[in-house]
Amino acid sequence: MRASNTVLVVLVLTVVALSGNRGNVDGRRNPHHVGGRKMKNKNPPPPITSYAYAPNSDEAPDSPSPAVYPPSPTQQGEASSTGNIFDVMNFGAVGDGETDDTDAFRSAWKTACQIESSVVLVPSGYSFMITSTIFSGPCQRGLVVQVDGTLMPPDGPDCWPESDSRRQWLVFYRLDEMTLTGTGTIEGKGQKWWDLPCKPHRGPNGSTLPGPCDSPTLIRFFISSNLVLTGLRIQNSPQFHIKFDGCQEVFIDKLSISSPKLSPNTDGIHIENTKSVGIYNSLIGNGDDCISIGPGCSDVDIESVTCGPSHGISIGSLGVHNSHACVSNITVRNAFIKNSDNGLRIKTWQGGTGSVSGITFENIQMENVRNSVIIDQYYCLTKACRNETSAVYLTDVTYRNIKGTYDVQTPPIHFACSETVACTNITMSEVELWPYDGILMDDPFCWNAYGFQETLTIPPIDCLQEGLPESLAED
Repeated sequence: MRASNTVLVVLVLTVVALSGNRGNVDGRRNPHHVGGRKMKNKNPPPPITSYAYAPNSDEAPDSPSPAVYPPSPTQQGEASSTGNIFDVMNFGAVGDGETDDTDAFRSAWKTACQIESSVVLVPSGYSFMITSTIFSGPCQRGLVVQVDGTLMPPDGPDCWPESDSRRQWLVFYRLDEMTLTGTGTIEGKGQKWWDLPCKPHRGPNGSTLPGPCDSPTLIRFFISSNLVLTGLRIQNSPQFHIKFDGCQEVFIDKLSISSPKLSPNTDGIHIENTKSVGIYNSLIGNGDDCISIGPGCSDVDIESVTCGPSHGISIGSLGVHNSHACVSNITVRNAFIKNSDNGLRIKTWQGGTGSVSGITFENIQMENVRNSVIIDQYYCLTKACRNETSAVYLTDVTYRNIKGTYDVQTPPIHFACSETVACTNITMSEVELWPYDGILMDDPFCWNAYGFQETLTIPPIDCLQEGLPESLAED
């Protein structure tokens, strides 16, 4: 009888242990799945577990392979000692900052891709150099790439392999429920790219010189969904730091993105043809837009972002080369923009079509910002742009509780709308912008801009026309 009881106790303990282990595996699934059409950050998701080190607009990616890769027998043996955590060191990575560790990263990725809720670990205390790589799916759900060390590309264009694309470095392609996180740094080593003679301000008197000009985006997510990007320091990108193209359900939180103020085309986060995006609690300082929103984007929520130095938070440019562009339902709130060439900007080219609608800028603090509030429907990079009769239609734009100081080199409010397609339903409420230096206040500028003021604006914006233009009023 005593032996039977002993067997029963052992069986019960075994079942409990197996249930606990299954719970741990499920816990490593992507905890930041973004559901619904718009994220308000009222109930932020729980933090991602930090896994310990066990003894981290171009065309389609070049030659992507959507195949699912079976692990080799050697890889299976290496991985078995750490469960679902695949340390790149166990796949042959050296981590001295000079050795090419690309093959080790690709092998770790191929193995982890097969296993649900797996982790590709880039351990702390090491620096890994890898060349331009496409990490391709589809993979099992819940894949995490955890960068706790330093990850970097080759040192400038002279060291870039001739067979590699010069438009992109790390590409994550055709993935669902994938997380990029960690406590480490992704270092872009961009200085030698910025110094190319074709870059702005490298020629005499701010001109450019002839020569190859392609520079890689540091991190690109392409045709993917349910993505999470948190915790990392990403810096000194040759061009855009992070780009999302053709994605949906994206959650970004607690990033630090930085590059020098004069580094050209180094947008912090760029999104295009991407829907349902949340960007929260991040610090961005760079040489271009800290966040740029391109065509085909909707349901974007940006909150608690500090931006500067930079070119501000921009929608556009849209409508280039007479193209069709639509952007809708964009909210920016509780942001701080400082020492920037632009603040809140919407920019479109003449000759384009489409619309920008449902835009809200709310609770924004500014410090020494040029063009603090700007709509520019005459955007052009040269002096050769001609006047066009078609334009991207802009309507339902709200500026509420926008306060701070502006750089007196330009007016603080500038609404330059198309001469043939007016901007409509612009709402101004509690907008107070004062000169950063001096006591003279610049008057706002308006052209074919219609809307209303809920409260008195400082400086007064008497140029904003009430109601609707005659053509729309008749309709």
